Amino acid sequence: MDSELEKRFATQEQKIDAVFKSVERIRKYMYWTFVLTLVFFVLPLIALIFVIPAFMGSLGSSVNF
Repeated sequence: MDSELEKRFATQEQKIDAVFKSVERIRKYMYWTFVLTLVFFVLPLIALIFVIPAFMGSLGSSVNF
């Protein structure tokens, strides 16, 4: 009976290690998805807050408002 339990524990340990590796891979994918979302979506929106007023000012000065 002890050898059967040891085999089961060894099998469970292997499965737990496989699940851990899979979860870590998913965590890394989610992290990089978040980082890329910030870089390509949020930061340009923040930049537009500063660019649009400058553009409107130069457009207004060229039209003589």
